[in-house]
Amino acid sequence: MDSSPDAPKPTAKDIAARYRREIADGQRGPGSRLPAARQLAKDLGVQLMTVQSAYGQLREEGLVLTQQGRGTFVRDPSVPLGTEPGSSPAFAALSEELSSIHDALRLLGERLDRLEQLVGSEPPPSQ
Repeated sequence: MDSSPDAPKPTAKDIAARYRREIADGQRGPGSRLPAARQLAKDLGVQLMTVQSAYGQLREEGLVLTQQGRGTFVRDPSVPLGTEPGSSPAFAALSEELSSIHDALRLLGERLDRLEQLVGSEPPPSQ
């Protein structure tokens, strides 16, 4: 992104796209810290809220974590979503819901197995 005074100022969407691309390309690995929002806003000549919005987009997508007083970090994709401090509340709720769905499916699978065993052990109906 060009930060010269005459260049058009990036939007939150532009900033998020830049970091999304850097994360996808492996330029920023798990645990790497994104620039401080205030400093990045100053460097890009945008409002702090613009950078915070960009970081918020990345957090909602599950790409980064924000830890108050420490900064914004690329999250480790091997760690289940919503389990790290600073993860999106939406992902935490989604993770919990998926876990309960997984448990329900496992129980239904066990019941189906038992039913199939019962049906398989009965003699076929006479015609």
